[in-house]
Amino acid sequence: MRGRVLVCVFLLAGAAVCFAKDYSGWLKKVPQKDRVQVNPYAGQASAIAAGANLYRDNCAKCHGENAEGRRGRPSLRSDQVRNATDGDLAWILKNGQMFKGMPSWGGLPEQERWQLVAYLRSLNIPEPAAANPAGAAR
Repeated sequence: MRGRVLVCVFLLAGAAVCFAKDYSGWLKKVPQKDRVQVNPYAGQASAIAAGANLYRDNCAKCHGENAEGRRGRPSLRSDQVRNATDGDLAWILKNGQMFKGMPSWGGLPEQERWQLVAYLRSLNIPEPAAANPAGAAR
């Protein structure tokens, strides 16, 4: 009986590995000339607001209303997205990764793709640490 359980565990683990989607491969495909691009709208409140509207209309159905990931699609609040350059994010928006389910948004004007990047950056701003000074009485 124990042997059968172990076999089932190994089969399930193997199936999970085979069917799991690896979304990290796209970063390796970004050309250096694209990777180093800087968002001309970085940090601009109007661009972030426009990006939020674009996100809601185009991205939320796959990545969730709060970019937390949905239906097997990756979270856009992940370390991978947080650590990607603005150019990396603009590249994936333009080119997509269709075989992984990410369509190309190259049909959107470049300005709108950069606004989406500005919005994604606004999601990944770290929250301020809770005010609890070291050594405070409990």
